[in-house]
Amino acid sequence: MIHLGNYNTLEVLRSTSVGVFLGDGEGTEVLLPNKYVPDGIDLGQEIKVFCYLDHMERPIATTLEPLIIRDGFAKLKVMEVNDFGAFVDWGLEKQLLVPFRQQQIKLEAGKYYVIHCYLDEKSFRLVGSTKIDKFLNNDQVGLDINQEVDLMVYKKTDLGLSVIINQRYQGLVFSNDVFKNVRVGDQLKGYIKNIRPDNKIDVTLQPIGVEALDFNANKVLELVKNAGGYLPLHDKSDPEAIKESVQLSKKAFKKAIGILYKKRLITIDEEGITLTAED
Repeated sequence: MIHLGNYNTLEVLRSTSVGVFLGDGEGTEVLLPNKYVPDGIDLGQEIKVFCYLDHMERPIATTLEPLIIRDGFAKLKVMEVNDFGAFVDWGLEKQLLVPFRQQQIKLEAGKYYVIHCYLDEKSFRLVGSTKIDKFLNNDQVGLDINQEVDLMVYKKTDLGLSVIINQRYQGLVFSNDVFKNVRVGDQLKGYIKNIRPDNKIDVTLQPIGVEALDFNANKVLELVKNAGGYLPLHDKSDPEAIKESVQLSKKAFKKAIGILYKKRLITIDEEGITLTAED
């Protein structure tokens, strides 16, 4: 079976004037146009391709790598808006349509939005949507507390950042856990802080517990090294100055420099912190 909107490993069946036909071993064939046919490819050889519908709504294969695949999420640029909806660049010749009914807000040409790609069951076409929440499912959460996860920010709210967890779940990073500038569409590493009884997931951008201490201490140490061995911050510095410079809360920063001080990697005075001569 050939999966539209995803990568397929297919066999080269025959060569024609317009390209080579690939098969899935079950009788289904798809054309790989000449411009995508690799040099030296032979009959019977297997090749990994992405399959989607061309401008004539016919299944076609390409060796181009799209910016998003079926059931995935990505930050994409709107190239055009017309009577049918918004068309976004997803790295292929034919742009991906985001119908008006699938726009959370009216999309504008030239701007970037977090898009979900899915196969419309009625039209059997790949389309996009910015109504992200309805494509995330927290019914069965296969995650553990403290687990490192991949995040994509898709919305800012009064509470904090709404994030997509591992391209599947919906999560929230509370504002008081954000210590750096983050934009919608940014992809980050995060850590599961709490899974509530209703399966809502709280996420933090910093490791938790002992791991956090080591992580933050190493982060501060690298910042001091990169700054030439001296950082004009200490345990009595203004919290906002700490947040802006090292992207940590004052509490986390104080614990980090405490670890470094005990390990004799830094000295601390009224002006800031300095690498020790041994380091």
